[in-house]
Amino acid sequence: MLTGIWVYLAASPLLWLTVTLAVYLAGHWLFRRSGGRAFFNPVALAITLLVLILLLTGTPYSTYFKGAQFIHFLLGPATVALAIPLYLHWERVQQLFLPIVVGLLTGSITAILSAIGLAWLLGGSPRTLLSLVPKSVTTPVAMGIAEKIGGLPSLTAVTVILTGVAGAVAAPSLLNRLRIQDDAVKGMAIGVAAHGIGTARALQISSLAGAFAGLAIGLNALLTTLLAPLMVRLLHLTP
Repeated sequence: MLTGIWVYLAASPLLWLTVTLAVYLAGHWLFRRSGGRAFFNPVALAITLLVLILLLTGTPYSTYFKGAQFIHFLLGPATVALAIPLYLHWERVQQLFLPIVVGLLTGSITAILSAIGLAWLLGGSPRTLLSLVPKSVTTPVAMGIAEKIGGLPSLTAVTVILTGVAGAVAAPSLLNRLRIQDDAVKGMAIGVAAHGIGTARALQISSLAGAFAGLAIGLNALLTTLLAPLMVRLLHLTP
């Protein structure tokens, strides 16, 4: 009887939408109860719980996505909404124009070279190296870049998510240990390194940090799109 009920519920998109919201709320509750400890990042917890649930229930991702697509649709409006804190802090952006340009260039190049270098030292294949090039760019853009330069978009998507989660978990405490107090600098660093997932964490720090993280997402995507093919040619990487 229980099996029959589960089969019926599993076919409903509403079930997976509800499960997604429930596991995120559970993760956020744990995050707040822990006093904001990075280890209890709600996005990381939600992803882990969802993967476990899908594995334990034998649910295909395509079935899950029929429900999750409603949240997926909101990614567009949520991204556009990042312009609001940016508009509120536009004067600060203008004041820091030169540091933003320098930081963006440094961060984008470092993200590409560090990924290639680490994968090469670990014996990664040329195609794996190419797939890791856009790891610090938001997923849709990163997959497009990977496809153009000869990487595997599916592998790129996984590394982008892992990069975002790792950045959201580690970046705030790391920046605090480095005694960086300016929320604008924190936001810019998190946005360049950890794209959308990191930006969600930056918004929890402050509106200013969220504004600069949102700015970093767009600029880093644009710059990486231009730099990735050039650096691939300079390094003679071929799939």
